[in-house]
Amino acid sequence: MNAEPVVFPPVGVPAAATIRDGVLDAKILIVDDKETNVKLLDVILRSAGYVGITSTLDPYAVCELHAKNCYDLIVLDLQMPGMDGFQVMEGLKQIEKGGYLPVLVITALPDHKLRALRAGAKDFISKPFDTAEVLTRVHNMLEVRLLNVAIRRKNDELKTLFDQVVAERKVSERLALHVPPDSIAARLQARPDVTPESFANVTVLIADIIGFTDLAPAVGPERLASLLDEIFTSFDYLVRERGLRKIKTLGNSYMAACGIPTSSTDCAMQSAHLALDMVIALDRFNERTDHTLQVRIGIATGAVVAAVIGKRMYVYDVWGDAVNTASLMESHGVAGRVQLSESTRRLLDAPFVLEKRGVLETDGTGGVMSWFVTGRTRASA
Repeated sequence: MNAEPVVFPPVGVPAAATIRDGVLDAKILIVDDKETNVKLLDVILRSAGYVGITSTLDPYAVCELHAKNCYDLIVLDLQMPGMDGFQVMEGLKQIEKGGYLPVLVITALPDHKLRALRAGAKDFISKPFDTAEVLTRVHNMLEVRLLNVAIRRKNDELKTLFDQVVAERKVSERLALHVPPDSIAARLQARPDVTPESFANVTVLIADIIGFTDLAPAVGPERLASLLDEIFTSFDYLVRERGLRKIKTLGNSYMAACGIPTSSTDCAMQSAHLALDMVIALDRFNERTDHTLQVRIGIATGAVVAAVIGKRMYVYDVWGDAVNTASLMESHGVAGRVQLSESTRRLLDAPFVLEKRGVLETDGTGGVMSWFVTGRTRASA
């Protein structure tokens, strides 16, 4: 039986031209237990230009074939021995998981048409076949199916984009807040007027890169910034590893603290470990880059006040005795060495090798006892 190709007018849907271009290439499965019906439908569809047509006489094979090939349309006979079309549709629903069921049923019984639509079929073809009806209903079904696929694909793309935007927003919020989302940041988002807090036992570490400014004339500002970024990035990693919190950088100085915003029992020990790690990290940097930079580090333990500065670009900062003393330990320290206050020394355990430096006489302090951390036992590293 031959049929003249049928030309259909465009439908008024988004991306209609794209959908129409793909209709004739759509994957179609014909399911009927009578071979004559399968051949007739195949001839009608191929005569109209459809090329992606396959068929089966076995209703039990439909679900497996659809799971493998994901057909755009299944032309399904309802009256088949052993397993009828209604049972086939129940199996297809498990594959589609509540999605669009691309089934066009074939039936000669009027009461089966309504039942089939209630069961999930999208349309029906009556027996005996009418060529115009078959082509019209197949074409309309495929346009709807391909539009559904396009919409689902676009929704998936939008969801992926949305997830990326959400992830980037979280990153930008953390960068803006300079504090982890489970502490001060969460409180700021709920109540922007977070008040300063006092902490009695915080260990503050201040590190200064010595010899860095002397490089400026030789390497230029861009290379200088790149070198400092590499050094401070390695410090960032060490800070996280030792459980401290980076507070800020200023020029070639780096400040970290332990005990804020949550207290910790081993702040002095972890800060001393961090300081020695920083010295080693800079030595390795020098070996790799052929530079001769040194780090001078000061550590102190005591009371601080912590607060958020700013209204739009937040900065979490600390002030107090521990900060002042750590700054003193650093500024009156020795390049390449770690100097700490008596308050920190009292909290350190045996694994560290300490060297008593003596009292630092400075204006306004009345003298501060200081110690060098010269190393650690192998067991403590």
